[in-house]
Amino acid sequence: MRHLGVLAHSTGGAALCFLTFCEEGFHRTGRNEHPDVTLDYIAFGYSMPAWEAGDHATVRATLATSAERLARAGADFFVCPDNTAHMALEAPGPDLPLPGLHIAEVVADQAAAEGRTRVGVLGTRYTMDGPLYPRAFAARGIAAELPDAGDRDLVDKVIFTELVNGVISEASRREYLRVIERLAARGCDAVALVCTEIPLLITPEVSALPTLDSTRLLARAAYEVAVGERPMPVWRGGGTREGSPAGRAGEPS
Repeated sequence: MRHLGVLAHSTGGAALCFLTFCEEGFHRTGRNEHPDVTLDYIAFGYSMPAWEAGDHATVRATLATSAERLARAGADFFVCPDNTAHMALEAPGPDLPLPGLHIAEVVADQAAAEGRTRVGVLGTRYTMDGPLYPRAFAARGIAAELPDAGDRDLVDKVIFTELVNGVISEASRREYLRVIERLAARGCDAVALVCTEIPLLITPEVSALPTLDSTRLLARAAYEVAVGERPMPVWRGGGTREGSPAGRAGEPS
Protein backbone atom coordinates (compact mmCIF):
# COMPACT_ATOMS: atom_id res chain seq x y z
CA MET A 1 0.00 0.00 0.00
CA ARG A 2 1.10 3.53 -0.74
CA HIS A 3 1.58 6.23 1.90
CA LEU A 4 -0.71 9.27 1.48
CA GLY A 5 0.39 12.78 2.32
CA VAL A 6 -2.39 15.27 3.07
CA LEU A 7 -1.16 18.75 2.16
CA ALA A 8 -3.48 20.89 4.25
CA HIS A 9 -4.29 24.53 3.54
CA SER A 10 -7.48 24.99 5.56
CA THR A 11 -8.49 23.37 8.79
CA GLY A 12 -11.96 21.85 8.45
CA GLY A 13 -11.50 20.52 4.94
CA ALA A 14 -8.17 18.90 5.77
CA ALA A 15 -9.62 17.29 8.89
CA LEU A 16 -12.63 15.97 6.97
CA CYS A 17 -10.40 14.59 4.21
CA PHE A 18 -8.15 12.85 6.77
CA LEU A 19 -11.14 11.39 8.60
CA THR A 20 -12.83 10.20 5.39
CA PHE A 21 -9.64 8.53 4.16
CA CYS A 22 -9.18 6.67 7.43
CA GLU A 23 -12.83 5.64 7.69
CA GLU A 24 -12.80 4.36 4.12
CA GLY A 25 -10.59 1.52 5.30
CA PHE A 26 -13.22 0.38 7.79
CA HIS A 27 -16.06 0.79 5.29
CA ARG A 28 -14.24 -1.41 2.78
CA THR A 29 -12.69 -4.03 5.04
CA GLY A 30 -14.67 -3.99 8.28
CA ARG A 31 -11.41 -3.47 10.13
CA ASN A 32 -9.84 -0.35 11.60
CA GLU A 33 -7.07 -0.46 9.05
CA HIS A 34 -6.06 1.87 6.25
CA PRO A 35 -2.92 2.83 4.32
CA ASP A 36 -0.42 5.05 6.10
CA VAL A 37 -1.31 8.74 6.04
CA THR A 38 0.58 11.85 7.14
CA LEU A 39 -0.89 15.36 7.34
CA ASP A 40 1.16 18.55 7.19
CA TYR A 41 -0.38 21.98 7.77
CA ILE A 42 1.06 25.47 7.65
CA ALA A 43 -1.84 27.63 8.84
CA PHE A 44 -3.54 29.30 5.89
CA GLY A 45 -3.74 32.61 7.73
CA TYR A 46 -0.06 33.18 7.02
CA SER A 47 -0.86 33.02 3.29
CA MET A 48 -3.86 35.36 3.28
CA PRO A 49 -1.86 38.54 2.49
CA ALA A 50 -0.46 36.76 -0.58
CA TRP A 51 -3.93 35.58 -1.61
CA GLU A 52 -5.29 39.09 -1.27
CA ALA A 53 -2.42 40.40 -3.42
CA GLY A 54 -2.87 37.70 -6.05
CA ASP A 55 0.64 36.48 -5.27
CA HIS A 56 0.25 32.81 -6.13
CA ALA A 57 3.99 32.23 -6.26
CA THR A 58 4.37 32.96 -2.55
CA VAL A 59 1.46 30.67 -1.67
CA ARG A 60 2.94 27.96 -3.87
CA ALA A 61 6.26 28.21 -2.03
CA THR A 62 4.47 27.69 1.29
CA LEU A 63 2.58 24.69 -0.06
CA ALA A 64 5.81 23.29 -1.51
CA THR A 65 7.34 23.41 1.98
CA SER A 66 4.53 21.18 3.22
CA ALA A 67 5.00 18.86 0.24
CA GLU A 68 8.71 18.57 1.03
CA ARG A 69 7.95 17.67 4.63
CA LEU A 70 5.45 15.04 3.49
CA ALA A 71 8.07 13.55 1.18
CA ARG A 72 10.58 13.39 4.05
CA ALA A 73 7.91 11.65 6.15
CA GLY A 74 7.73 8.89 3.55
CA ALA A 75 4.58 9.83 1.63
CA ASP A 76 4.37 8.45 -1.90
CA PHE A 77 1.81 10.95 -3.21
CA PHE A 78 -0.28 13.84 -1.93
CA VAL A 79 -3.71 15.36 -2.00
CA CYS A 80 -4.48 18.96 -1.13
CA PRO A 81 -8.01 19.22 0.32
CA ASP A 82 -8.31 22.90 -0.54
CA ASN A 83 -9.71 23.87 -3.92
CA THR A 84 -8.41 27.43 -3.96
CA ALA A 85 -4.90 26.22 -3.15
CA HIS A 86 -4.80 24.48 -6.52
CA MET A 87 -4.67 27.88 -8.20
CA ALA A 88 -1.31 28.40 -6.47
CA LEU A 89 -0.17 24.81 -7.07
CA GLU A 90 -0.77 25.38 -10.79
CA ALA A 91 1.47 28.47 -10.79
CA PRO A 92 4.82 28.08 -12.56
CA GLY A 93 7.62 26.72 -10.41
CA PRO A 94 9.81 23.71 -9.75
CA ASP A 95 8.16 20.31 -9.70
CA LEU A 96 6.71 19.43 -6.33
CA PRO A 97 8.60 16.62 -4.58
CA LEU A 98 5.56 14.33 -4.72
CA PRO A 99 2.97 13.61 -7.39
CA GLY A 100 -0.58 14.53 -6.46
CA LEU A 101 -4.22 14.14 -7.36
CA HIS A 102 -5.80 17.37 -8.63
CA ILE A 103 -9.07 18.02 -6.82
CA ALA A 104 -10.87 19.66 -9.75
CA GLU A 105 -10.06 16.69 -12.00
CA VAL A 106 -11.44 14.27 -9.40
CA VAL A 107 -14.68 16.24 -9.03
CA ALA A 108 -15.11 16.73 -12.78
CA ASP A 109 -14.53 13.03 -13.42
CA GLN A 110 -17.30 12.20 -10.93
CA ALA A 111 -19.66 14.71 -12.55
CA ALA A 112 -19.00 13.12 -15.93
CA ALA A 113 -19.50 9.62 -14.52
CA GLU A 114 -22.90 10.71 -13.19
CA GLY A 115 -23.87 12.17 -16.56
CA ARG A 116 -24.10 15.76 -15.31
CA THR A 117 -24.45 18.48 -17.95
CA ARG A 118 -24.65 21.74 -15.94
CA VAL A 119 -23.09 21.99 -12.50
CA GLY A 120 -23.36 24.87 -10.03
CA VAL A 121 -20.10 25.86 -8.35
CA LEU A 122 -19.92 26.98 -4.71
CA GLY A 123 -16.55 27.90 -3.20
CA THR A 124 -14.40 30.81 -2.17
CA ARG A 125 -14.54 33.90 -4.36
CA TYR A 126 -11.08 32.95 -5.63
CA THR A 127 -12.36 29.56 -6.80
CA MET A 128 -15.70 30.79 -8.13
CA ASP A 129 -14.07 33.61 -10.10
CA GLY A 130 -11.11 31.47 -11.18
CA PRO A 131 -10.53 29.00 -14.03
CA LEU A 132 -10.28 25.68 -12.17
CA TYR A 133 -13.82 24.36 -12.48
CA PRO A 134 -14.98 26.01 -15.72
CA ARG A 135 -11.93 24.46 -17.38
CA ALA A 136 -12.19 21.02 -15.76
CA PHE A 137 -15.90 20.74 -16.50
CA ALA A 138 -15.59 22.12 -20.05
CA ALA A 139 -12.99 19.44 -20.84
CA ARG A 140 -15.77 16.89 -20.18
CA GLY A 141 -18.53 18.76 -21.99
CA ILE A 142 -20.10 20.04 -18.76
CA ALA A 143 -21.18 23.66 -18.20
CA ALA A 144 -20.14 25.40 -14.98
CA GLU A 145 -22.77 27.72 -13.52
CA LEU A 146 -21.86 30.37 -10.95
CA PRO A 147 -24.18 32.08 -8.48
CA ASP A 148 -24.85 35.73 -9.19
CA ALA A 149 -22.50 38.35 -7.75
CA GLY A 150 -24.45 38.94 -4.54
CA ASP A 151 -24.74 35.24 -3.83
CA ARG A 152 -21.03 34.73 -4.54
CA ASP A 153 -20.24 37.38 -1.94
CA LEU A 154 -22.48 35.63 0.57
CA VAL A 155 -20.97 32.20 -0.05
CA ASP A 156 -17.44 33.57 0.31
CA LYS A 157 -18.26 35.54 3.48
CA VAL A 158 -19.71 32.49 5.21
CA ILE A 159 -16.60 30.47 4.34
CA PHE A 160 -14.13 32.96 5.78
CA THR A 161 -16.11 34.24 8.75
CA GLU A 162 -17.70 30.96 9.82
CA LEU A 163 -16.76 27.68 8.18
CA VAL A 164 -12.96 27.91 8.39
CA ASN A 165 -13.40 28.82 12.05
CA GLY A 166 -15.58 25.82 12.84
CA VAL A 167 -18.83 27.81 13.02
CA ILE A 168 -21.89 26.04 11.60
CA SER A 169 -24.89 28.36 11.44
CA GLU A 170 -28.46 27.39 10.64
CA ALA A 171 -29.00 30.85 9.18
CA SER A 172 -26.08 30.39 6.81
CA ARG A 173 -27.30 26.90 5.89
CA ARG A 174 -30.63 28.40 4.87
CA GLU A 175 -28.86 31.01 2.75
CA TYR A 176 -26.73 28.40 1.02
CA LEU A 177 -29.81 26.29 0.33
CA ARG A 178 -31.46 29.34 -1.21
CA VAL A 179 -28.43 29.81 -3.49
CA ILE A 180 -28.60 26.14 -4.51
CA GLU A 181 -32.30 26.45 -5.26
CA ARG A 182 -31.53 29.39 -7.55
CA LEU A 183 -28.92 27.28 -9.37
CA ALA A 184 -31.48 24.51 -9.77
CA ALA A 185 -33.94 27.01 -11.27
CA ARG A 186 -31.25 27.96 -13.80
CA GLY A 187 -31.01 24.40 -15.05
CA CYS A 188 -28.22 22.90 -12.96
CA ASP A 189 -28.42 19.16 -12.40
CA ALA A 190 -25.87 19.08 -9.56
CA VAL A 191 -23.94 21.44 -7.30
CA ALA A 192 -20.20 21.14 -6.68
CA LEU A 193 -19.22 21.95 -3.09
CA VAL A 194 -15.72 23.12 -3.95
CA CYS A 195 -14.67 24.73 -0.75
CA THR A 196 -13.74 21.71 1.33
CA GLU A 197 -15.51 23.10 4.41
CA ILE A 198 -18.91 23.47 2.67
CA PRO A 199 -19.82 19.77 3.15
CA LEU A 200 -19.79 20.47 6.89
CA LEU A 201 -22.72 22.84 6.28
CA ILE A 202 -24.54 21.33 3.30
CA THR A 203 -25.36 17.62 3.25
CA PRO A 204 -27.03 15.71 0.40
CA GLU A 205 -30.30 15.22 2.24
CA VAL A 206 -30.97 18.97 2.56
CA SER A 207 -29.76 20.12 -0.87
CA ALA A 208 -32.18 20.85 -3.72
CA LEU A 209 -29.54 19.43 -6.09
CA PRO A 210 -27.33 16.33 -5.94
CA THR A 211 -24.01 17.34 -4.39
CA LEU A 212 -20.47 16.76 -5.59
CA ASP A 213 -18.55 16.78 -2.30
CA SER A 214 -15.00 17.70 -3.29
CA THR A 215 -13.57 16.76 0.12
CA ARG A 216 -14.89 13.23 0.31
CA LEU A 217 -14.43 12.55 -3.41
CA LEU A 218 -10.76 13.49 -3.09
CA ALA A 219 -10.28 11.36 0.03
CA ARG A 220 -11.86 8.31 -1.59
CA ALA A 221 -9.82 8.76 -4.75
CA ALA A 222 -6.71 8.95 -2.55
CA TYR A 223 -7.70 5.71 -0.84
CA GLU A 224 -8.06 4.04 -4.23
CA VAL A 225 -4.57 5.19 -5.21
CA ALA A 226 -3.15 4.03 -1.90
CA VAL A 227 -4.56 0.50 -2.26
CA GLY A 228 -3.68 0.19 -5.95
CA GLU A 229 -7.20 0.49 -7.38
CA ARG A 230 -6.35 3.74 -9.18
CA PRO A 231 -3.08 4.59 -10.97
CA MET A 232 -0.52 6.73 -9.22
CA PRO A 233 -0.92 10.38 -10.19
CA VAL A 234 1.80 12.12 -12.16
CA TRP A 235 0.95 15.79 -11.63
CA ARG A 236 3.62 17.72 -9.71
CA GLY A 237 2.15 21.20 -9.92
CA GLY A 238 2.16 23.69 -12.76
CA GLY A 239 0.96 22.67 -16.19
CA THR A 240 1.25 19.49 -18.20
CA ARG A 241 1.14 18.64 -21.88
CA GLU A 242 -1.37 20.34 -24.16
CA GLY A 243 -2.06 23.01 -21.58
CA SER A 244 -3.92 20.72 -19.22
CA PRO A 245 -3.33 21.82 -15.60
CA ALA A 246 -3.35 18.35 -14.19
CA GLY A 247 -4.21 15.65 -16.66
CA ARG A 248 -5.73 12.43 -15.38
CA ALA A 249 -4.21 10.00 -12.92
CA GLY A 250 -1.69 7.90 -14.80
CA GLU A 251 -1.60 10.25 -17.82
CA PRO A 252 1.93 10.97 -19.06
CA SER A 253 3.13 14.48 -18.43
